[in-house]
Amino acid sequence: MPRTSRTARTSRIALTASIASLALFATACGGDDEGSGKAGSDGKPVTVTYWSATSGAKEAAEAFNKTHKNIKVKFSLIPAGPEGVTKLSNAVKGENAPDVATMDYSALPEYASEGNLEDLSPDAGDFVKEKFPENIQSMVNLGGKTWAVPFDVTPIQLYYRKDIFKKAGVEVPKTWDEYRKAAEKINKSDSKVKITNFGGGDPALLAGLAWQAGAKWYGTAGDAWKVDMEDAASKKVATYWDDLLKDGLASKTPLWGEGEAKERAGGKVATIIGASWSAGGFSVGYPDAKGKWGIAPLPTWDGTAATGMYGGTSFVVPKGSDNTEAAAEFIKWVTTDPASMTARLNAAKTPSSALPANEEMRAAAAKEFDGSYFKGQDVYAIAGAAADTIVPGWTWGPVQQTVVSAQVAAGADHSKMLTEGQAKGTKAITDRGLKLAK
Repeated sequence: MPRTSRTARTSRIALTASIASLALFATACGGDDEGSGKAGSDGKPVTVTYWSATSGAKEAAEAFNKTHKNIKVKFSLIPAGPEGVTKLSNAVKGENAPDVATMDYSALPEYASEGNLEDLSPDAGDFVKEKFPENIQSMVNLGGKTWAVPFDVTPIQLYYRKDIFKKAGVEVPKTWDEYRKAAEKINKSDSKVKITNFGGGDPALLAGLAWQAGAKWYGTAGDAWKVDMEDAASKKVATYWDDLLKDGLASKTPLWGEGEAKERAGGKVATIIGASWSAGGFSVGYPDAKGKWGIAPLPTWDGTAATGMYGGTSFVVPKGSDNTEAAAEFIKWVTTDPASMTARLNAAKTPSSALPANEEMRAAAAKEFDGSYFKGQDVYAIAGAAADTIVPGWTWGPVQQTVVSAQVAAGADHSKMLTEGQAKGTKAITDRGLKLAK
């Protein structure tokens, strides 16, 4: 698999979460070094509890346990999305949180600033600097401290049905204008086929598409936060998708769930707007369509290669853990040891196609992943190339979970999602006692 130099990747994906250090941590409780337990210090294995919703997480934990004597990992599967975030939040409040959990990059500033995470600087700060590109480090290093260890990079990509495109006589679109024209032609060829399903509303995907368009939902002015979810770029994205839905070119079925699986498996949608991690689920979700799906760069607004991120996972130690040192050792292994990626890719149900942030892990993943579903395409090479086109300048803010809740409530009206997110985001900033830029 072609690999891009660390310097090139850093310059092309400046994910600048750390710019907000002063404002972000103005009211933070922060973490401390108390409670760190040395693995095996009493001669007995240290048990580390681990919560995650990611594919292959259980298998990775099992592989760790087979090769480590002093630390044993007890894994629990939790729901993905907001439900999982709520479960972890309640556990921290109830002082029964796990020692290790996976967390979306978008949630890190909020969790860290509210004092819900252990400071990993003593146990993993140097490790993060050594093992991960600078652009990814900026996602987990906030306020001069390391709050998480990166796992993956999640560029948005286009998955398309080659047979449907061929039947309708359309080429893979390079721009969003071409994408709409393809939608019209495909639907004219067969009125039952939509270009994709985009109902239900997905704040993470809306954010990633706005990111691609050049939006910056959060920023700082001195020691004050700026929230801007109704900028021209974001409105352009929202209007585009609302129009596709209104005109009957995109299915109103929610992006993820039983309904979308039936539509996609039955050939009722021609594309899927997904991320690098989406590829692993195709063989399980749509086994009869093997060889029919292809992967391409995400269409852009001006034809210049660009994308945003859809999700993204890091490893954290929630506040209150008595085993931070042992937890850090497991985290180091699961984010950089090729054996971890091998275990993930050999997961029985849904193999992981996550694009690791660590370059050595990426090479191992490319070697192990069974890409036969996408005939003739190197899943990891394509994802790696997409990662190099992530638009620089995006940062997450300290109230994103509040914004997500408001946007979910807005449903599939993407313009309303922006309006509700802006209103709730600015209010949440001031409610927390943080400064809001005028």
